[in-house]
Amino acid sequence: MALNYDIYDVFTETKMAGNPLAVMYDADDLPQATMQAIAREMNLSETVFINRSTNPSHAASLRIFTPSGELPFAGHPTVGAAVAIAERNRGEGDDDIDMVCVLEEKVGPVRCAVKMRAGAVSFAEFDLPRKSSRVELPLDHAALADALGVSEGHLGFENHVPSIWTAGVPFLLVPMHNIAAVRDMDFDANLWLRTAPLVEGLLAAAYIYCRGGVNHAAKFHARMFSPEMGIAEDPATGSAAAALSGAIHHFDGLTDGHHPLLIEQGVEMERPSHIHLRMDIKDNEIARARIGGHAVRVASGTFEI
Repeated sequence: MALNYDIYDVFTETKMAGNPLAVMYDADDLPQATMQAIAREMNLSETVFINRSTNPSHAASLRIFTPSGELPFAGHPTVGAAVAIAERNRGEGDDDIDMVCVLEEKVGPVRCAVKMRAGAVSFAEFDLPRKSSRVELPLDHAALADALGVSEGHLGFENHVPSIWTAGVPFLLVPMHNIAAVRDMDFDANLWLRTAPLVEGLLAAAYIYCRGGVNHAAKFHARMFSPEMGIAEDPATGSAAAALSGAIHHFDGLTDGHHPLLIEQGVEMERPSHIHLRMDIKDNEIARARIGGHAVRVASGTFEI
């Protein structure tokens, strides 16, 4: 059996940057164990398998795997799969195309919008299938600091303190004073595995962030580590940005209106990524939130099973 696949760099307009994603097509007949084995073989932070949907109004059904397990939802596979499906169905000679599609994920249906422009890298954006919500669990700040290889005094800035949030995948969000502290931290996977709590059956991954960025347009700078998922460090994490939306609104007290924010990640890995987060606030609540980014194809091939 042979599967056609593409590799996309997601959350970037530049090849060899962003977060690489393997997109496996026509995967309907694959057992779950085979999907997991392929994800381990590809050894990327995520591999997405595109299946036919039983709902004729949906573009596809997705299964998303890290090297160590399946995820109910993830940002860069959603963006990458939306672009991959749109580009695969694009007719020769088509120029500028805007399209909307629905992708099924374990978390539920995800509405996506894709912009394709002649001679430019495609862009996709999706509505969060679940709004970010806070998980109230006690946190040991000293143990967190030890796991991150920083002093406890480096944790937090302004109103932001360590907290747990989820929009489908749980993250322990750890704010730090500045980019230097984020850059110089020394993450200890073993200590994190002993420190982080279980949320919804998943060990909360580490998402470290501060205000500002290397890119002057970035509002936040971030790093993500998930030893349980087999991810030493992730260049871009859309599901973490989705979780961060709740923390930003909570700690910054966003006013009613539209708030576009750019989050940079992967800088320390020399794979800079740019995640677009847009929030609409109404009556002091998040009425709508979207995650978006570019995706550029870098390779195509056939996977022999």
